[in-house]
Amino acid sequence: MRSWFNGSIVAAALAAAAVSAVIAVSVTRATGQATRPARVAAGKPNFGGVWQALNEAHWDLQAHDARAGMVTQKGVYSYEYARVPAAPVLALGAAAGVPGSLGVVLGDGQIPYKPEAAAIKQQNSENWIDRDPELKCYLPGIPRAMYMPYPFSIVQGTDKIHMTYAFSNAARVIHLNKVEGPPDDTFMGHSVGRWEGDTLVVEVTNFNGKSWFDRAGNFHSDALRLVERYSAISPDAIRYEVTIEDPKVFARPWTIAMPLYRRLEPNATVLDYPCIEFAEEFMYGHLRKEQLVKRWEGETMIVDITRKIPPGDRLHEWYRR
Repeated sequence: MRSWFNGSIVAAALAAAAVSAVIAVSVTRATGQATRPARVAAGKPNFGGVWQALNEAHWDLQAHDARAGMVTQKGVYSYEYARVPAAPVLALGAAAGVPGSLGVVLGDGQIPYKPEAAAIKQQNSENWIDRDPELKCYLPGIPRAMYMPYPFSIVQGTDKIHMTYAFSNAARVIHLNKVEGPPDDTFMGHSVGRWEGDTLVVEVTNFNGKSWFDRAGNFHSDALRLVERYSAISPDAIRYEVTIEDPKVFARPWTIAMPLYRRLEPNATVLDYPCIEFAEEFMYGHLRKEQLVKRWEGETMIVDITRKIPPGDRLHEWYRR
């Protein structure tokens, strides 16, 4: 008797829990739809909010193995996979490593560099610390700003869409109406958009040619032209696709694609990442009359730093990159 009674209680409890779960899901969905409609008043997908890419594209757009760091040197063995961290990143241990990736370049996964441009890309990779604009906190450019490991916000209007990025306080305006071109080329370019059904298509031009695509040294010139496509996968995910054309650097256009995800924290926002101040010693420390950062000593390692000033025009070229 007691066994039957206990079983009935368990069955009733499970049934009640199932009904409660259905009600909770229904309320959650209804609440979410009420607070974040899938479409704006004009009937277009609602891209407003805080977004972030979750991939390894900021390290290298192409597929790559995990490696010991962005700066490495030959290890005990000559194999590429046996390289070890070089002195600038050795003290960071595993935190300086580069995670592997399947890549985001569509098609054959290759970036179609012209031969002379491919040589520059290789030099960029080998001289990452001196050349990557990210380390100097320069504006990241497009498309790099879209998949750096920082959030960005979208404010969607009827004739303008504004994007604000955490890194370097970067921003851009996508003009959905007719506007005059910019007076000069810039890091972030000039964005003009239009709707093709539910897909936002943006043409971006007027780049100054001084930004990179990633930390691997992939670069472009001032002839860069982008066609971005934003398509809703769900209310909380966007398929971001961009076709890249630059006849000075690439033999043909090529395309990358990835999802962007909405940050779902109730207080999601884009906080300032003041990398300009953080990069001041890196940028100008070698110009001090008395060197400030000279030595770091830990339990197992001492790092001595000697700064140098490139001679003549090479100093100007270092800042120009």
